[in-house]
Amino acid sequence: MLDLKQIRENPEAIQELLNRRKADEYNLEEVLTLDKQQRDLESTRTQLQTRSNEIGKLIGQKIKGGSNPQGDEIKALKEEGNEVKAKLAGIDPQEKELKAQIESILLQFPNLPADSTPIGKSEEENVEVRRWGDEYLPKNNDRILPHWEIGEKLGIIDSQRGVKVAQSRFINLVGAGAALERALINFMLDCQINAGYLEVMPPVLINTKTLTGTGQLPKFAEESFKCDGDDLWLTPTAEVPVTNLYREEILEEDLLPIKHCAYTPCFRREAGSYGKDVRGLIRLHQFNKVELVKLVHPDTSEDEHESLVRDAEAILQALKLPYRVLELCTGDIGFSAAKCYDLEVWLPSSGKYREISSCSNCRDFQARRADIRFKEKGIKGTRYVHTLNGSGLAVGRTMCAILENYQQENSSIKVPDVLQKYLNRNVL
Repeated sequence: MLDLKQIRENPEAIQELLNRRKADEYNLEEVLTLDKQQRDLESTRTQLQTRSNEIGKLIGQKIKGGSNPQGDEIKALKEEGNEVKAKLAGIDPQEKELKAQIESILLQFPNLPADSTPIGKSEEENVEVRRWGDEYLPKNNDRILPHWEIGEKLGIIDSQRGVKVAQSRFINLVGAGAALERALINFMLDCQINAGYLEVMPPVLINTKTLTGTGQLPKFAEESFKCDGDDLWLTPTAEVPVTNLYREEILEEDLLPIKHCAYTPCFRREAGSYGKDVRGLIRLHQFNKVELVKLVHPDTSEDEHESLVRDAEAILQALKLPYRVLELCTGDIGFSAAKCYDLEVWLPSSGKYREISSCSNCRDFQARRADIRFKEKGIKGTRYVHTLNGSGLAVGRTMCAILENYQQENSSIKVPDVLQKYLNRNVL
């Protein structure tokens, strides 16, 4: 959530940053108007409270000085005191209502892009930072079957039965397909634990407050699955429950950085993506993912962000999968992100790179919503932590890349060297 004090003090600068994301969609005028009304009420309340205290003291002084407690002078003061108290009682609900309106609006506002985030309107203006693994690019892309086709041919992906037991955009993995998915999860977790992340296994049913804390609610409710009859939702990514493990806590500075990795199934409606990637594992309602989450000191968040990207890249490099890194522009970064890098893996059947991880620095945006603070040594008060997250990696999309990049002429799939000990086989 944006800092209301910052909006109040620098409205033009904040509006300009919001406009970099999507011009004219986010307007601060209503927030500023409501904030002025709320502060005017606060000022009135302070004045009335001061007068109420004065009346109380004055009554005591006059009675002590000999005034008749039942006399007209004391009676008039008491009547004025009652009128002031009645006005104070009427202000309180007005203030609460204004604060609720302001918060409701601010919850709809996205994070401010970092100054270093490239300015652009859409994904076409994202900036390629680097590529890796050109030497591993398959030589004959025209002979490579799409991952869903080779998966069905090998009997390791069963789309029809997945649809039968659920609906479209659900998949059933069979035999070596299920084993490969499980091997990838274990491999990714092992790598990130070795990189210093502490593994957690959070709940995948989460409440409204949790989704609000990381920015999925209220704006993106239509993209999530909600349980009927309960205040519970299926998690769209482990970023949400893992970050919220520390919601409404004040941490000691010595605990930072907190680094977690987590495997969870993830659930998304993929609203607005009808007709896109209807085949295979790219865009499913349910998918597996290993997520990286960091809670860090604000002074180190940029370095921690670059480090997180490298940790996600390490998985692709170990698997020898060609990829590129994109720096997302202001028109393409996610709602909660101030800066974001996407990792895109090469899929030879389509002749293009496809997203496999988004690594975001959310700065204090999520921490402000979820009230996650830390106490800095030698400094009075508390500060909000900075939160970072990134896929390390999306498991199904990694499987897609393996099925295509490791496809052999006889339609078998060579198992990447680092996975062979998990699968006890070198060919699918």
